[in-house]
Amino acid sequence: MTITKELNGTELKIALEGRLDTMTAPELEAELNQNLENVETLILDLSKLDYISSAGLRVLLAAHKRMSAKGRMKVLHVNESISEVFDVTGFSDILMIE
Repeated sequence: MTITKELNGTELKIALEGRLDTMTAPELEAELNQNLENVETLILDLSKLDYISSAGLRVLLAAHKRMSAKGRMKVLHVNESISEVFDVTGFSDILMIE
């Protein structure tokens, strides 16, 4: 998985490419832990994300909880297969998806 990040003031945009699974979820979790301290808005661009596992969902849920306490988190450009996973797991109701 490739993680591209762009910090603009208190807004952090992270674009994910590839697979967010058991092998790559710790990498995203580490990036978020290192970079969210002064962030008020987290934007996740999933336009190039091909797959998400329960491990990836866990990282997104943890980020959502953390950002809800101090700001907001938006998820952009969710493709059909990821959207289906979000629908089945109830994440569509939890996350702000645009």
